[in-house]
Order: sequence, then structure tokens, then C-alpha cells
Amino acid sequence: MTKRTDPNPEFDFFIPLANDLSLKDQRETMERPFFSLAKRKRVKPIEYTSPDGSVWVKVDAMPANGMATIWDADILIWAASVINRMRDQGVNDLPRKLTTSTYDLLRAIKRGIGGRDYAELETALRRLQTTSISTSIRQPKKRTSTSKGFNWLDAWEIDTDTDTGQPRKVTITLSDWVYEGIVGERALLTMHPDYFLLTGGLDRALYRIARKHVGLQRIKWLCRVETLREKTGSDSPSKEFNRMIRKAVAADGLPEYTMAQAQTRDGAAAILFQRRDQTEVEALEARHAEHKGQKDQAQRHAAERRRTAEVDTLVDQLARRSWYRELHTGRAPTRISEITHRARTTRGSVKPKCETDVRNRTALTFNLAAHGLARLDCG
Repeated sequence: MTKRTDPNPEFDFFIPLANDLSLKDQRETMERPFFSLAKRKRVKPIEYTSPDGSVWVKVDAMPANGMATIWDADILIWAASVINRMRDQGVNDLPRKLTTSTYDLLRAIKRGIGGRDYAELETALRRLQTTSISTSIRQPKKRTSTSKGFNWLDAWEIDTDTDTGQPRKVTITLSDWVYEGIVGERALLTMHPDYFLLTGGLDRALYRIARKHVGLQRIKWLCRVETLREKTGSDSPSKEFNRMIRKAVAADGLPEYTMAQAQTRDGAAAILFQRRDQTEVEALEARHAEHKGQKDQAQRHAAERRRTAEVDTLVDQLARRSWYRELHTGRAPTRISEITHRARTTRGSVKPKCETDVRNRTALTFNLAAHGLARLDCG
């Protein structure tokens, strides 16, 4: 990404662009349904309760603006990444208010920079400010329950050039709940840069869930399709959601993770998640196993050839001794002529039918040693 010089001296040059950032997202929000997955306006509330009842989430939308979408959440990811970078650089007073140019923010979250994109940015900020969330996450365990609501943003503003009508600067103020989730210890997870390139809301939700549960581990994680429907907050009927899941599995477009259709022990439809490098590792291990099998076979053949060579050497020694004995009895020359004639009429290698046929092997081996007319192979 090409950086441009910000014309407004009020811009905070300390805030880096996302191409220099390690993208971060809040761990607590990644596997829960906090955002709408649809680009169309959603006003239907999200109500989620975990299977064990320990976690619940409720999200309400203002009818005029609709619910904050999973694409709007890119602004929160950018904010978390910026604050995390500041912390790594040793900044003690981490701000809740961040300022940058509208151009740089759009480029950071991999959006276009046309007039429509600037208008959609303002709409996204409105949804982030007006969407109301309440959750049991981070609530202390006590006998009395407390209901507390918050918004993603407490405030936002966009400065526009009065001469050109172009948006120039954007300032966002994070809500306390969001800010505390960012600055907390081990509260953030690293996101793959290609996450911003995912165009489907369901794909984005599936990636976030996989990132939370599988992470960087060499494990496989199995999740029921119905549980995924609840975790994503999809308002699609079960049958339609199953179709969408099958389509996502077939497309295989998630960064870092692969998905495969599977079943639970009780026969329920499920999805199996695992890291892509783990899939590659397993494929490599299979290739290594195949190569090892070929290597073992080659080693066995080499050992057999060595044993054959050892037997040939021993037979050569026996042949010489046998010939000398026959030479002293006056029979060796006749035998040599017979062996020579047989070897000359033989093409290629001479293979005795049995290694225990010592007499034939002795004669043929002697012929090899004495005349070099043929090579004796054993097998």
C-alpha cells in the first residue's frame, strides 16, 4: 500500500497505518454473535446464550441505522491494532480517542477511496455508535445480576474540507467496554491480513470462530452446524444456513484454516476446522511415509545385492579350489573347454536355477573369473 502525506497538520502522525500493523481483534468477541452478517439493514435483535448458560449476548439496533455489521467491525480491529502497537512501543497513556485521515483509514481496512466509500464509512460509524449491546461477559459472578448496556463507539466525527466537500479527518472515541477489552492482558488475538479481503459475512464469522478455537495449534476442532449458526448470529433458517455452510466449505476461502463436512458421534452435521499448514504437514508426512517405504524397499534390494556379491565371492573361491584339484587329476582342461563353449553361447547374465547347485555355479563362476566372457548374476 502506498502512503501519502497527510495535508492536515492536526493529524496524529504517531498512529501507523494497517500495512505496518499486526492486526488484532478482541478475543471475547470472536466466537460470539455481536454483529450482523448481512449488508442489508438488520433490525431484528440478536439473542444468544451459550449451551451451559454461562454467557449471554443481546444486541439491539436502532431502526433508522440498523445493526452494526461485521464489516463495520473492521474499524474496531484497526483501532485495536493501533493501540496494541502503541503499547508495544512503550506508550503508557493509551488513548480511547484516535484520529487519522479518512483516506488512510479506508486504505488501512482495504476499502475503496471513492465518494461512495466515504459515505459508507460515515454510515458505519453511525451504526457502531447506535448499536446497543449487553452481555454477561466480564460481569463479576455474584448473587445479584446487573444489566449494563454499551455501544461500540461513544463518539465519532468527520471533518470535511469546506471548499472541496472531501472528508479529511476522522476521529473515533471507543466505549469503555471496547477500550478495556483492548488494553487488557492477553485480550487480543492476531488476525490474518487477508481477513479484510473476505467478502462474505459468514466467511468472516467462520474465520473469527476458527481463529478463537483452533488458533495456532496443530489440532482439529469439530463443531456442530447448529452451534455454528448460533455462534455466528445468523438469522437464516437452519436449512438455508446448512446450504450456506456447504457452499463455504466447497469454496475453501478462509485464510489460515480449512473446513470439511463431518458428523458428530450422534450423527449430527458438523464442520471440522484445522489450520492450513497442519493440512500441508499431514500431506507432507504422507509423502515422507511413501518415500520412506520406497527407501526401505531400495535398502532391501541393496542388501540382497550385497548378499549376492558375498555369495559370488565365496563361490569364486570354491571354483578356484575345485579347478586346481581337477587340474592335478588331469581333468581340468576338458572341463574348461566345455565351460568356455557354454558361456560363449550364453547371452547376458547366466542365472543358475538354485544357489545350492554348487557344481554348476562353481563351473560357471570359474568361467567368469578365468575368461571374462559372461557375468554371473544370482537372483
